[in-house]
Amino acid sequence: MASRYGTFEHTPRELHDPPPVLGTPGPHGPYAVAAPEVLDRRDGPYGEVVLRRHGGLLQIIANGCFLMDTSDGRSERLLVDAALDALDDRPGPHVLIGGLGVGFSLAHAAANSRWGRITVVEREPAVVDWHREGPLSALSREALADPRTRLVEADLLALLGETSDTYDALCLDIDNGPDWTVTEDNEGLYSPAGLASCARALRPGGVLAVWSAAASPDFEESLRNVGFPQVRTEETPVARGVPDVVHLGIRPG
Repeated sequence: MASRYGTFEHTPRELHDPPPVLGTPGPHGPYAVAAPEVLDRRDGPYGEVVLRRHGGLLQIIANGCFLMDTSDGRSERLLVDAALDALDDRPGPHVLIGGLGVGFSLAHAAANSRWGRITVVEREPAVVDWHREGPLSALSREALADPRTRLVEADLLALLGETSDTYDALCLDIDNGPDWTVTEDNEGLYSPAGLASCARALRPGGVLAVWSAAASPDFEESLRNVGFPQVRTEETPVARGVPDVVHLGIRPG
């Protein structure tokens, strides 16, 4: 899961608040900012996670860090589309989506009949519950009911290190990006060993796509060093600040 706001300027995301949501006219100006409403708060295996409503938006916060909300979804859709576009014309490719978030990536993948199977990995039980029975189910209900979809509650790095399954595409969206992780243990995913696990989980010619709130030349070099000879970065413009990006690496055929 990752922040979706262009105010990201190489600082921790907890320093940045989401754009204000305008409400009805009030005594302090033409509009009063609606106060966020906490819908659920839990102590999970990786710390506190909160789901709240802010005006018309649903927001996920982890350990005090704003992660994402339901305001847009363009870069999540780019994550899935860029991976599919980078594949050859193999029939029914299998995609693993790392991070359920608010469900944008899953819903977009399920809307495309070209994907053969869709595996979604999410480690936070609360996020899984919010999609299965809570307020986020409106965004993901149809995608989760799709017979191609399988939801796995697990830590992504642990799963990649243990599974014998292989995939045509890995679409990973669990952090601000390779240089700014949500939790320290996520750093292992972007290490040489973690990226090697990603490469092993990909079929020949498969695609690794990684969402980031800013481009990371160091990460591009890391991809090349672990055996992704074809590396590129695609951008999604944002209202403020630097563009969101998707880093792509192609496994040799």
